[in-house]
Amino acid sequence: MKIAVLKETRADETRVAASPETVKKFVGLGAEVAVQAGAGDGARFSDAEYRDAGAEVRPSAADTAQSADLVLKVQRPSSEELRVLGRGARLAAVLSLFDEPDSVEAYARLGVDAFALDLMPRITRAQSMDVLSSQSNLAGYKAVIDAAAYFGKALPMMMTAAGTIAPAKVFVMGAGVAGLQAIATARRLGAVVSATDVRLAAKEQVESLGATFVTVDEEAMKDAETAAGYAKEMSQDFQKRQAEFVAEHIKKQDIVITTALIPGRPAPKLISEEMVRAMRPGSVIVDLAAVQGGNVALTRPGDAIEIDGVTILGFNNVPGRLAADASSLLARNIFNFISAFWDEDKREFVVDWDDDIFKGVALTRDGAVIHPAFASEDPAPAPAATTKDAAGDDASASEGADDAG
Repeated sequence: MKIAVLKETRADETRVAASPETVKKFVGLGAEVAVQAGAGDGARFSDAEYRDAGAEVRPSAADTAQSADLVLKVQRPSSEELRVLGRGARLAAVLSLFDEPDSVEAYARLGVDAFALDLMPRITRAQSMDVLSSQSNLAGYKAVIDAAAYFGKALPMMMTAAGTIAPAKVFVMGAGVAGLQAIATARRLGAVVSATDVRLAAKEQVESLGATFVTVDEEAMKDAETAAGYAKEMSQDFQKRQAEFVAEHIKKQDIVITTALIPGRPAPKLISEEMVRAMRPGSVIVDLAAVQGGNVALTRPGDAIEIDGVTILGFNNVPGRLAADASSLLARNIFNFISAFWDEDKREFVVDWDDDIFKGVALTRDGAVIHPAFASEDPAPAPAATTKDAAGDDASASEGADDAG
């Protein structure tokens, strides 16, 4: 089986879908691996390291993808990249389908079997394959580090001969994977931390990390979580009362971190312009939902701005700001998925189309759209499995909606 690892071409993307470590493991399984030259540059993985791990380094995307059974990427391919994939090839990437639903038809039209890493079902045996959770964990950490870098004061309480410095107050909005890591990191740095989430189940998690859970109405939160573990969008009444509560709470905060995302929809606005202007000069807001429009009304995606002395950080691809670790974790997620379905005798990755994991991540098969969320009302039946089905892909669960508010 031939695996191709392509270099990312989208703006701000520093990660790579396979590390030298996982390339070595793929080779150990019996796979042939080709890596596009420079694919690991953003994560500080050199071409020499990939060669030492057993990969063949090729000069272009077309050369790398030639005859590949499985193509690995971090983000969805551009139209130019799609054209280099051979018919029957399989693609694994974070495809962001709710942002570009028309891309599903393109994969089918080109005969590419596409697997969306961001649609991995949230089941126990898929935890080690959960790409978005691993990336969100790093994003939560980096959010606090970025906030501390822009905050003009110390975070912990300091008692000195010249006097005492009060600890910074940090407020985290959304207690999913990113939010919980932000809480833990801020606490380790000595800040006084409070947090909120629409799911009442998050209260115990927040408090276990030493933070204070705050909300306007615990009763309204009891039914605010789906069976899949994601947060539901709350009623207009709850949102109004919560906004009024938050407006008062954030006036007293030094750092606010927002993490609320809803798959396929613009990020909910949690902080209005009036709330921003009511904060003390020197305060910092980190908006982890900037890529989907932001939780803050004034967020400028991809940039850091200052409004009346309040800094708003809306960096895109926050995990990519820790490219080496982000790539290493993502690559391990992908390897864990592939190795879980690896046939040692045939030395190939066997796709079990009836497995719950594949039902969650498989978009297209043999030219047909098969995922129920994207298939037409009368989709053509998928052809019977062939020996080509022994290739496959990786997947990963989504965390963004974990923090939906």
